[in-house]
Amino acid sequence: MQPAPHHRSRFPRATSSKRSRRSRRGVAAALAAGALAASLLGSNAATARPYPEPESTTLSLPSPPGGENVRVLVFHASATEESPVVNAGIEAIESIGLSGPAAERFKTVATDDPSVFTNATKLGKYNAVVFLTGGGDVLDPAQESGLEAFMNAGGGFLGIHEAARTEPYSDWFTGLIGARPTGAPSTVQRATVEIGDRLNPATRNLPLEWKRPDKWFNWSTNPSGKVHTVARVREASFKPATGANGADHPVSWCRDYSGGRSFYTGMGGTADSYAETDFRDHLRGALNWTTRISRADCKATIDSNYAAERVTQPNQAGQQDQIGEPHGMVTAPDGRVLYIGRGGGDNAAPVVTDWNNPEIGKGQGQIHVYDPKTKKVTLAGSLTVFGNKGGGDELIKVEEGLLGIELDPAFATNGWVYLHYTPHSQLNRDTQIAERRVSRFTLDRTTNKLDLASEKALLKWPVQVHSCCHAGGGLAWDSKGNLYIATGDNNSSGFSDGYSGNNPQPAYKGVSFADARRTAGNTNNLNGKILRIHPEPDGTYTLPEGNLFTGKEQAEGGGKTRGEIYVMGVRNPSRISVDRKTDALYAGWVGPDAGAPSTTWGPAKYDTFSMITKAGNHGWPFCMGNNQPYRDRNLPDPSKPLGWYNCAAPKNESPNNDGLVNLPPVTGNTIWYSPQGGAPDFPRDANGVPSYKQSESTYLLPWLKGGGQATMNGPVYRYDAENTNAAKWPEYWDGKWFVGDFYDAADSPRHAVVTDPKTGGKGGLPVHAESLKKIIPVGQGGIRNLMDWKFAPDGSLYVLDYGRGFFTSDSQSALWRVTYKGGEPTPAAGDLARKAAQ
Repeated sequence: MQPAPHHRSRFPRATSSKRSRRSRRGVAAALAAGALAASLLGSNAATARPYPEPESTTLSLPSPPGGENVRVLVFHASATEESPVVNAGIEAIESIGLSGPAAERFKTVATDDPSVFTNATKLGKYNAVVFLTGGGDVLDPAQESGLEAFMNAGGGFLGIHEAARTEPYSDWFTGLIGARPTGAPSTVQRATVEIGDRLNPATRNLPLEWKRPDKWFNWSTNPSGKVHTVARVREASFKPATGANGADHPVSWCRDYSGGRSFYTGMGGTADSYAETDFRDHLRGALNWTTRISRADCKATIDSNYAAERVTQPNQAGQQDQIGEPHGMVTAPDGRVLYIGRGGGDNAAPVVTDWNNPEIGKGQGQIHVYDPKTKKVTLAGSLTVFGNKGGGDELIKVEEGLLGIELDPAFATNGWVYLHYTPHSQLNRDTQIAERRVSRFTLDRTTNKLDLASEKALLKWPVQVHSCCHAGGGLAWDSKGNLYIATGDNNSSGFSDGYSGNNPQPAYKGVSFADARRTAGNTNNLNGKILRIHPEPDGTYTLPEGNLFTGKEQAEGGGKTRGEIYVMGVRNPSRISVDRKTDALYAGWVGPDAGAPSTTWGPAKYDTFSMITKAGNHGWPFCMGNNQPYRDRNLPDPSKPLGWYNCAAPKNESPNNDGLVNLPPVTGNTIWYSPQGGAPDFPRDANGVPSYKQSESTYLLPWLKGGGQATMNGPVYRYDAENTNAAKWPEYWDGKWFVGDFYDAADSPRHAVVTDPKTGGKGGLPVHAESLKKIIPVGQGGIRNLMDWKFAPDGSLYVLDYGRGFFTSDSQSALWRVTYKGGEPTPAAGDLARKAAQ
């Protein structure tokens, strides 16, 4: 069906309407002379009109307004001179309505006469209203009530740029727009717009990073979380006006409002904008939704559309019947959640720290099962682990124990559970060397009990436990049945002032415990790595192709590599995940302890997240972040700095290294952050060495920085259209990577990020990030210490909260579930203007 040709008209203005507006403005001036002028300049809007509100006028409008012959009303009145973009804007909207697929075409009518909003016959013909206004008070109360009635009936609204300064006295209109500017916009500047919503019709065809010139508003109150933000402007890419919003600077958003649909864009402040192909596409998508030509989800990032529920109860006194010391979790195909306790006991449980005592560090690594169908918790079993040795400094405490859990890809039929742990029985108290292993057990899926006698140990390797910490522990599968095993670099950085962790001198009975070149930087050692093996049914494993080494390399004499290594140079990858759609590996690891960069030794402590698409060396202890090198040190005097490491061709010249000297080049990482900020970077000299001067630093990811700093890598969400569970997270989150920090500080990350698939696996920065801190609530009463998070098959998110007592479980240790309650995209399928467009 071809729509009727467009018609541009200007309704004749009624004299009474003119008199009404003039009279009101006179009253306003008498009561608050400065307020109106200020509002026209974009200062904070008043919360009430300066004149009495008349009774609302209820128009009799069709519900929803407009019909199959879609019509759009462009309203362009202004309280002062007409906006200079009006003609360009009207022409662009007319052109949009006349072009594109026939099912998306519409008729455009333009007017600056507000009387249309009290004329039910005229107003009821329009599917959507566009405000291309120049700001100010342009509607009298009856006219505003007419617009409200239009929205109540299911109409659509699109506000463009200066529309945010229209009706400055109206709370209802503020809600319709979503936010008010702090003042005048910036000068015309080219900036980068980050497109976070890759599904909305207004943004799905736009570049991930959209570079364009405009006049950019700042917002008096950031609307994110109350509206659905589809695009943000990157403040680092331009010079904002006074009152900048920071890393989260929304520029286009939408939401269902007052019975209808409202979309606003802060772009379109120049006449040239309307000639841009991409900007017209942005408007086209917004109009498709507001006119009911197409559906869209404008609810997905509104905080109130999510509910976080604690699903486990506090333990009974003296027991760990509900939860151990939280350390990891996995969700089963039928929705059950299996979660582990590392080994710390109840607060009242004894802790043995004396190495002369055979019970040193003995603890119980529990496996609990939560069944959402019965809402009951079962203690499936426990392993006797070396992992209950309490707190203190790095030569006293221990972070070994039960560290990771995964389920076999065929768990639904075989019940196999893989556990990564440190058995107490294999502890050598004399040498203070323990054994780490990954074993397979069988769970009785009827009773939720683990058969401890069914253990088949796939892989074992030694770890020194004289010094703590950084045990790693994460497990994950790819789509080919390969198991990834994250092993920590259990060495102290305290003997290198918190920098590289490359002091070769400290040792216990001949084993270095402060030189990560012995472990993470060693091609012949399984610690400080992410391993990749292919488990076989008989409890053995084979090596898949594509690992970093084959184990048979003849370089430097041979026998100096391990074929299990997929990634080397990681410090404490306690949480890893694999996106089985792409088989990309995602990992996060904790950095060392230096609080600030050093011009002598190198970067501060960087916590790291990395998207990994192929085997490689990720730097530690030679380089961090985006290939920022540390300074070498060695015998006879490790306190004296040697040369800077070469990230492109690192050499491991430690006397504790029994692997290759010449290492693979370092791959830069996706996200890194220090106490000072996200992704610190510095000017570099001719050799590529950063200055490491804080006064010269820049921060490439301003949305995060670290306090306590303990990365907790999360999943990549994958939306399942066939899943009928109403509580599943919406499709908006599909493909987004969840990154978080153990601590709940206001500036620590708990974000969903978007990476560019072309650069993500090569150390490319994320192109977009948005906070999850109100959806996955932080602070008192919320999820305080994020330990692990996984999506269940039903599309809900489970989150493990460590609680507030280290090396134990306490009353706040808990399993949580976060569900969506926002409902379906709008408009309802039956309310689409053209049913064929469904």
